[in-house]
Amino acid sequence: MRTDQVEYLSFSGWADPPTDVRPTLGGDLTCRVAVIGGGINGMSTALRLAQRGQDVVLLEAEFCGHGSSSRNAGQLAGAPGGDLQLLNLLSRKKMPGMMRLAENAAHHVEELIAKHGIDCDYEATGNAFAAVSRGQMGRVRRVAKIVSRAGGNVQVGTAEELGIPRGFVGGMREVVGGRMNPGKFSLGMRDVLLRSAARVFEQTKVTDVVREGRQVIVTTPHGRVRADRVVLATNAFAGEWDITPRHLSVPIYVIEVETEPIDPARIAALGWTSGMGLVTQHAIMENYRLTPRNTIVFGVRRLERGPSYPLPAKTPDPSLVEELAGAFDRRFPSLADVALERAWGGWIAITSSWLPIAGQLGDNIHYSIACNGHGLAQAPYVGSLIADAIVDGERHEDLQTLWQEKPKFPRPVMMGRAGLRTIWAVDRFNDRINGSRRNARRGVNDAPAPLRAETPGRT
Repeated sequence: MRTDQVEYLSFSGWADPPTDVRPTLGGDLTCRVAVIGGGINGMSTALRLAQRGQDVVLLEAEFCGHGSSSRNAGQLAGAPGGDLQLLNLLSRKKMPGMMRLAENAAHHVEELIAKHGIDCDYEATGNAFAAVSRGQMGRVRRVAKIVSRAGGNVQVGTAEELGIPRGFVGGMREVVGGRMNPGKFSLGMRDVLLRSAARVFEQTKVTDVVREGRQVIVTTPHGRVRADRVVLATNAFAGEWDITPRHLSVPIYVIEVETEPIDPARIAALGWTSGMGLVTQHAIMENYRLTPRNTIVFGVRRLERGPSYPLPAKTPDPSLVEELAGAFDRRFPSLADVALERAWGGWIAITSSWLPIAGQLGDNIHYSIACNGHGLAQAPYVGSLIADAIVDGERHEDLQTLWQEKPKFPRPVMMGRAGLRTIWAVDRFNDRINGSRRNARRGVNDAPAPLRAETPGRT
């Protein structure tokens, strides 16, 4: 892959920034609920509160949709994020609830798109857990059993049966979910929010959050908000205030890149007939997806640990972009001459448990965080559930699945720089081993068993 003319972006490659950025907060005001953070989580929270007649103020440091909401791969997932085998080992009793939440979240976003007419190129293709080796195919089968036992609807099959590129051995299809342009979705959500009764202040960085009596004071450079309740919806940026619980999550920088437009005949030759987005079964995934402009967006493969807060503005490291390009050549050797057009990245949050978390600090500060790479579906849904809990005084069963009764979290040992480097090295070692085995078995059939649906309850 050619990487000599890559454009390194400071925002997203999916959309341009809005031209109507709202002014900063100037002066003091009061409200019923203040939402901090204008990603798809915070926007959904504020929108639902406004729809339910609440006096709500949203504060965003840049503009709504500026962060990872608009920078991800655009795959609306219908299954939980993280390492499902590890989650099943450590939190098996929670898996049915997590599966139900994940599918409900994907359907919730589909309903948002339809209800508000958000033009974001959404297609309900499903997504594929794709295997690059027989070893990964074994992992796919184990994950499929976990998901189906938890009530999920998935199918396992060969690359041809699933309609994914022939460079993959096979995989598991998530029936629920699909692909979209996350930049257009985020900015579409922003338009919906700005038309609501919510008071939205952009370019307004929150510098402190403290309790004063029975209210919460939110301080910004040019004014303060006094609220009865506050919702922290800043995800990777949540560690900037003393009130945030220690070890709540780890900020991680991830990269996405996009090819130049590719001749449709060459794309058709890949056998990617389903159009599904792909995530490999490495410990740190690689993702691949087609776009309406006949490009391929792909990314992650390596996680970069964030420094101390505040998190800096950042563009992708060219050496990591080169590494992603090398992986692309191995997955799509027939496209090795295609040029890489642009690269961007964003901060996400990872929890030590790999589970998304929601909870409360005292009786008037709510928070949710870290969908661990699956926030495009789960963040808007959880934000809406928190809004309903504030209004109704009770929690939906899906919100209860995530609920943390006490805001105490273990130190995320493997999320340090040494731990992330070790995980990456294990992935690369397994790639070399699997590559050697493939070379030794030339002419041997690598295909998995024929396509089958995994039915709920099957073990």
